[in-house]
Amino acid sequence: MRMSRRAKRMERHHKRGRRGSLNMVSLMDIFTILVFFLLVSSTEVEVLPNPRDLTLPESVADEVARETVLITVTAEHILVQGQVVAEVDEVLARDAALIPELGAALRAQTDRVLRRDAVTDAADREVTIMGDKGLPFSLLRQVMATCTDAQYGRISLAVSQRGLAVADTPSSAIGQPAG
Repeated sequence: MRMSRRAKRMERHHKRGRRGSLNMVSLMDIFTILVFFLLVSSTEVEVLPNPRDLTLPESVADEVARETVLITVTAEHILVQGQVVAEVDEVLARDAALIPELGAALRAQTDRVLRRDAVTDAADREVTIMGDKGLPFSLLRQVMATCTDAQYGRISLAVSQRGLAVADTPSSAIGQPAG
């Protein structure tokens, strides 16, 4: 049987629409799987920032990093949460046991960064010190004494895992609390 012109035109019109269509169900499935994968993998690891001018000491610590107030001690500066608070040369030149600039910055961080229950209990306040392994111990002792004076009960030292290169470690580990 012969098709009418109208039937031929309708058939051409329907074929034209099928050629360029995408299957949106498959595309939505792929994006949903991708979103779930990213959500699951992003919550597994807490990574400490690793400045290029710092070489962390090595240790066999197994405890993973937690979100705490972070003190970074480089060869030139002492930073709290990434903000410069003191110069290392000036701190070493003084003959004091405490670093007043660091103490003030830590007290300011108490209300801003820490959990509400840790604000009231000094034993729960936690700070992580990330320092180069070549730093003099006297500077590290001053930083730790200032943390204790600022009512931080748990002091942890950031280290890289022994046996693995810093770039290969999934996250920086934290040493056992010093205080």
